[in-house]
Amino acid sequence: MTTPIQDQALSLTVNGVPVGPMPVPRGTSMQEFLHEWLGLTGARMGCGQGICNACTVMVEEDGKVPREMRTCITGAHWFEGRRVRTVEGHAREEADGSLTLSPVQTAFVEAFAFQCGYCTPGFVTAATVLIERLKVAPVPRDAVEAVVTEALDHHICRCTGYVRYHTAVRDLVLATPGLVTA
Repeated sequence: MTTPIQDQALSLTVNGVPVGPMPVPRGTSMQEFLHEWLGLTGARMGCGQGICNACTVMVEEDGKVPREMRTCITGAHWFEGRRVRTVEGHAREEADGSLTLSPVQTAFVEAFAFQCGYCTPGFVTAATVLIERLKVAPVPRDAVEAVVTEALDHHICRCTGYVRYHTAVRDLVLATPGLVTA
């Protein structure tokens, strides 16, 4: 006879909204929690092995630059007490109910950086983490290409949209005051 999976209380903040405590079975991936419990389907299941990074979300900690976290291989309970921003949390809802895209999302749309769009949430997350990092520690103009490549390099696009993603992020970094030094 198998032992039933035990529920464990989970509390965290997702896109600025407190969630929980709510019972979630131990061993539930964050990907499944976001999709099935919260209805947030932007973090995509790509490889299921933590390689493609289509499933990444941002983990925000006080006084620190946010970081990416893969949700397909990370258990939901690892996020206990943490603040998470999913791709749905990047845009800002206005008083009239309309959405204003984040600078990264706007740059991707303007550059038509995506093709099928499946990997886009992961790239949005990576680029946003990079922008947040550069706000704290700007880089010299001649280092921008390498910094953008490093930030996006671990994300996989099966449609080969890399050049457009890279170009959109590079152009955004160069156009945003305070991210680049002389």
